[in-house]
Amino acid sequence: MPRQATGTRSAAAGSKATRKNESFIRRVINSPKTSFACVVLIADAILISLIISYVPYTKIDWDAYMSQVSGFLGGERDYSKLEGDTGPLVYPAGFLYIYSAIQYVTGGQVYPAQILFGLLYLANLGMVLLIYSKTDVCSGAVSVKMNVLLYAPPLLLLLIKAMDPLGVISAGAGAALVQIIVGLPFILSHPVAYFSRAFNLGRVFIHFWSVNFKFVPEPVFVSKGFALFLLAAHLILLAIFVHYRWCRHEGGLFSLLHTKLVLMKLNISNLSSFPLRRLGTRNSNSRVLRTEHIATTMFVGNFIGIVCARSLHYQFYSWYFYSLPYLLWRTPFPTWLRLILFVTVEFCWNVFPSNAYSSAVLLGAHLVILGGLWSASPEYPYADYTSQKSANTKKKAS
Repeated sequence: MPRQATGTRSAAAGSKATRKNESFIRRVINSPKTSFACVVLIADAILISLIISYVPYTKIDWDAYMSQVSGFLGGERDYSKLEGDTGPLVYPAGFLYIYSAIQYVTGGQVYPAQILFGLLYLANLGMVLLIYSKTDVCSGAVSVKMNVLLYAPPLLLLLIKAMDPLGVISAGAGAALVQIIVGLPFILSHPVAYFSRAFNLGRVFIHFWSVNFKFVPEPVFVSKGFALFLLAAHLILLAIFVHYRWCRHEGGLFSLLHTKLVLMKLNISNLSSFPLRRLGTRNSNSRVLRTEHIATTMFVGNFIGIVCARSLHYQFYSWYFYSLPYLLWRTPFPTWLRLILFVTVEFCWNVFPSNAYSSAVLLGAHLVILGGLWSASPEYPYADYTSQKSANTKKKAS
C-alpha cells in the first residue's frame, strides 16, 4: 500500500510538471514579448559562442585583476599596496571576493574565464529581458563597483514613496552594514587606505580614454572646476526630475515628505492610544509601486548620472546599454527618431579611439534623449492605477 501511494504521488508530480512545461511553451508561443525575449537570448548565446571561438582576446584588465587578487590571497590587507598592470585597486572588497572565486574556478586561465563570463552575460541579459517583459513600454552591488551609486538617489525616492520613514532609515542602515561587513578584513587592518582607495570619489581619469568629453581640452577636463560643474549639473537635474516628474502625482517632493511625516506621526499617535487594536494591522504609510514607475525612475536616474559623468570609458557602456531601448521608448519621439538615436549612440561608442566629434555627437544624443524623457507623460506611480482610473471615469460620468 505505501508503495502504491508513493507511485501515485510520483505520477501526480510528473503530470503536474508536464502541465507546467506545456503552460510555459503555450505562454512563449502566445506572448510576442516572451517569444522575442527567447529569440534574443538564443541569438546572443550563439553570438557569444562564435566570439569566444574566433575573436582574439584583448586581455583588457584581466591580468591586472588576477595580480590584485593574488596579492589579497597572499595575505595583503593594505589596500594601498594592492596593484596590477593598470595601476592600484580602486574597487571595494566585494570585487576582490568575486574575482578570487573566479580565479579559483578558472585557475586564472583566460579561456574558461571567457566561458564563465559568457554564462554570466546571458544570465544578466535574461534578467534584463524579464524586466522588459514585466513593464509595458543595491548595496551588495556597491561593494563591487561604485557606479551603482548612480541608482542611489532614485532608489531612495522609491523607498520614501513605498515605505514609512523608519523603514527607509532601517534600509539605509542595512545597506551601510553590508559595506562594513564586506570590507571588514581591510577596515580592521588599514581603514584609511581601504576607504580612500575603494570609495575614491575624486579620482581623475585619463583624458585619452574619455568617450564622452574628448572635445573638452585636457587641462579643463582634469580640473577640479570641471568636476564641480558636472556634479552641480547632476544634482540640479536630479532635483528637477524628482520634484517635477517623479513626484508630480504627490504634488512635488516637499509635499510627499510632509505627507509621509504626518502619516508617521498619526501612526505613532494611534499606536500609543490603541496599541492592541493597531497590533498586526497593515501600515497605511506603505504603498505598492507600479513596475513601470520603478523601472523608469531607476533607469532615468542612472542615465542622468551617465550624462553628467566626467569620463566614460568603453566598458562603461554596459552601465546603461540595456536600459537604452526602454528609455527611448519612454520618450514621445516617433519610432524613426528613436532608432536614429540608438544607432547614433552605438556608433559613437564604437569609434576607437574616440575623438572630439564622436564625443560631441554622443553628448548631443544623450541630451536629446534626456529632453525626450523630460517631455514624456509621467505614469501614475502606484499599483492602484486601475482603481484610480475607474474612479476618475465615474467622476467624469457623474
